[in-house]
Amino acid sequence: MQSMLSGKTEGQTGIGKLFKLLLVCIIKLTLICGCTSLHMESSLKEANEYSAQGSYLVSLDKYEQILEKYPETGDRVLFEMGLIHVHPGNWQRNERKSREYFQKIIQDYPKSEYHRASEMMIAHIDAMTVKEKEIATHQAQMHALQNELKRRDGEMAFLNQRISALEQELKSKVYPVQDGPADKIVIEKKARRLTLMTGGQILRQYKIALGGNPEGPKERQGDNKTPEGTYVINSRNHDSRYHLSLRISYPNDKDKKRARELGVCPGGDIMIHGIKNGLSHVGESHALVDWTRGCIAVTDEEIEEIDKLAPLGTVVEIRP
Repeated sequence: MQSMLSGKTEGQTGIGKLFKLLLVCIIKLTLICGCTSLHMESSLKEANEYSAQGSYLVSLDKYEQILEKYPETGDRVLFEMGLIHVHPGNWQRNERKSREYFQKIIQDYPKSEYHRASEMMIAHIDAMTVKEKEIATHQAQMHALQNELKRRDGEMAFLNQRISALEQELKSKVYPVQDGPADKIVIEKKARRLTLMTGGQILRQYKIALGGNPEGPKERQGDNKTPEGTYVINSRNHDSRYHLSLRISYPNDKDKKRARELGVCPGGDIMIHGIKNGLSHVGESHALVDWTRGCIAVTDEEIEEIDKLAPLGTVVEIRP
């Protein structure tokens, strides 16, 4: 970055020096040419005033007319036009065309008073062109490095997420099954995680899939939302279509009140269950998407473990 900024500063300095050179050349060469007619001098003055006002296109057009009407002023007019094309205030600057005008003076007017000044101008234009190419190269290199940095930042973020997931998975597998049943099930919807607890200690943790419309609490039948609130396990079904299921006591009083206010049926049959019968081979990959109608899904092996550890009456806290 430092190299880039340095190059840009040098380029701006070069333009400033060039502009000073332009002013010196204009003053010196205006003094040299005092032998032209008054009418031609008036025309040259008018063209120069347009240039001073920033009306560069109008000024160039005036100089073209002067060159056609007074060909004997060719070297002076070409020089003035070259200055306009390289003027730092001209947003349509054209260094290539400016260089062509100065080169024409050198070739066609070898004895002109503008000959040496034209050589100096060409040297400055060439130096500026080289510097601008260096700056453009530095800018391209910096842009490429910025893109590479963004790419690596993305890779780093992905790796950090993967590490966190693996750490969480490791934790879920190393917690020993303690004596005694779970007294609480905590379901964290945002984290897609179910935790069995006893006495405030973690027994097991599992990845879960939720209802297909997981944001917010369940409000009505058929909205495919997973409830939020505090419930209990109030029954179990070992002949479930989803391998095995534990029924949650949804709706509670708060859910029923909300449904009445909305004038809808709150729905029911919210379960913690396994994978649909015949699809157990899907395994842990089922949790890659939210596929239930509002229930909480785990693998078949995991629901069997939860069934053994969570007796009827176990508190179920479902968090957003």
